[in-house]
Amino acid sequence: MISRVKTTIKSAIPAEFPHKRAKGRTGEDVACIFLEKNGFKILVRNYQKKWGELDIIATKDGVLDFFEVKSVTAVYAERFFDAHRPEENVHSLKVRHIRRMIETYLAEQGSRGFGRDQEFRFHVLCVYMDLDTRKARVKWIKDVIL
Repeated sequence: MISRVKTTIKSAIPAEFPHKRAKGRTGEDVACIFLEKNGFKILVRNYQKKWGELDIIATKDGVLDFFEVKSVTAVYAERFFDAHRPEENVHSLKVRHIRRMIETYLAEQGSRGFGRDQEFRFHVLCVYMDLDTRKARVKWIKDVIL
């Protein structure tokens, strides 16, 4: 299920990004604002281990939600969909790493109320940032099967 929601974040999007990591961080900032506006509580950002990373871990209605954020920039909004689709970067190897990261997180959190039996979902957020208007759109791909 795909939900498209426009999110306007003018001050968070610079006219250009000095490096790839800055673009990713800005995309994650936009994603967090989007999630909070949709009733999620952000628990962790950039949960890292040697074998991978989870971009955002949030909760809503007692369910843990894990989000992979993929960001893309363009100068003109109509160029967004002519470029590659950012969700294509969530390929089988990436999904395996994400699955392992989720298992690790749940195992570590067992004593804090979350455990291996915790209900969870995995989603992909595609953040399209227009460098001219300094606005962002978020495409939410819900309940991706791991």
